[in-house]
Amino acid sequence: MATFLLVPGLFMGGWAWSAVAAELTGRGHRALPVTLPGMAERAGEDPAGVGLAEHTDAVAALLDAEGPGIVLVAHSYGIFPALAAADRRPGQVARVVFVDTGFPEPGESLMAQMPQLDLLDRAVGGVVPVPEEIPALHAVPPAELERYHRLATPQPVRTITEPVELTGAWLKLPTTGVLCLANGLSVEFARTLHGTGLPRFAKLAEPGVTFFELATGHYPMLSAPMELADVLMRAATGGGVGLYEG
Repeated sequence: MATFLLVPGLFMGGWAWSAVAAELTGRGHRALPVTLPGMAERAGEDPAGVGLAEHTDAVAALLDAEGPGIVLVAHSYGIFPALAAADRRPGQVARVVFVDTGFPEPGESLMAQMPQLDLLDRAVGGVVPVPEEIPALHAVPPAELERYHRLATPQPVRTITEPVELTGAWLKLPTTGVLCLANGLSVEFARTLHGTGLPRFAKLAEPGVTFFELATGHYPMLSAPMELADVLMRAATGGGVGLYEG
């Protein structure tokens, strides 16, 4: 049995993982969907006053409470607080699973990593409003789209502008990348990044690093939850392919 700590991406709370968590639990594992401060049912906690530090503290507290041996799963933005928490508490984490996301460098914020998102241009009162739509290429079914728009909450600006604090301790942890093909991520793309020779991509080819591809978009917990749950279970035991395998 594995224990999965499931950290959501932008605008989402633990609700986003409900189908994945149900499948993991039904297969005999523990699944702990995370709602970060200021989000979803915690949106009353002054979201404009919440930053990446508070999100990191929340994940670190859960690692302390539930570890060691946690499989720490993070989607999209969620890798920032998840990785920062794992960096603080590497002894609590068995594996980090990156769901359709990369990893930040020390001192980098989400907006520094991905300025093309233009999130700050839409910010009002210290939060970024929920996007009006999820593009069709992400293959989110209508019922899940309705649930997303009903439950999604604005994202605190400071969570995407504060720099992440990393010492490099996380680099020693086994990791798995779950790459969503419809969003443009793939093992081949990861090979291209590694082939640049930039130090930040060196870990991609290290022993203990594996990859899976899913034929869906950026929100696999909504569009392909059963497939994602299956991949997470395989990742927990070191499954997947190395960067230059296959």
